[in-house]
Amino acid sequence: MAVPAYDLRDEKQAKEYLKNIGIEFRFQCYSEKSAEGCHRLADFLESIQKDFEKAAKVFQTNCDDNNYGHSCYKFGNYRVLGRGCEKKMDDALKYHVKACELGYMPGCHNAGLIYGGGKVGDKDFRKALEYFIKACNNDYQFGCYQASGLYISGRKDVPKDMAKAFKYSVKACELGNMYACSNVSQMYQKGDGVKKDERLSEKYKQQAKEMADAVNKAQRTLTFGQ
Repeated sequence: MAVPAYDLRDEKQAKEYLKNIGIEFRFQCYSEKSAEGCHRLADFLESIQKDFEKAAKVFQTNCDDNNYGHSCYKFGNYRVLGRGCEKKMDDALKYHVKACELGYMPGCHNAGLIYGGGKVGDKDFRKALEYFIKACNNDYQFGCYQASGLYISGRKDVPKDMAKAFKYSVKACELGNMYACSNVSQMYQKGDGVKKDERLSEKYKQQAKEMADAVNKAQRTLTFGQ
């Protein structure tokens, strides 16, 4: 079911395009039984129609029936926020854990945040670390950063370990996390978890600065474009 070409600069044609793209996503989801199509439909309901209740239902169904990890993650976030549905942290955790098990790493990260924040029962830093490390092992930078943070500060059942903190900070930095790069710089400067090295400290400091400059430049460009 192809959507014809439109001149999106024309308001009438743009509205017609959005109407037809919604029909296309519904066709993919309900007629073709496509999990990706259902997820696109939910995204459409969320971002274009601002119908969060319907979006929540489609995300949830796509997770429950089609085991689509990204939809599990999205519905987990809806439960955290109470967007389009009742706010329920235990349910949010369930859906983030399922997203993680289905290979969607942001779900692992969010499951870790819920465990570490004590949003469901007592805080469980060991469980949080388990999920952060799983996300990190699958190259999700925020999982690495959170794991390093737990080792830097030390928590119940997670003893402070600067060598491990350094390991996960380096990986987070390599994956593009500027805060992790800054932490690596400080570790080299102080000799925390690694042999003191002023040259490497400066290297990672500059790397963090370059990342920060790139972010600031992108924000300025976006503001100007708006």
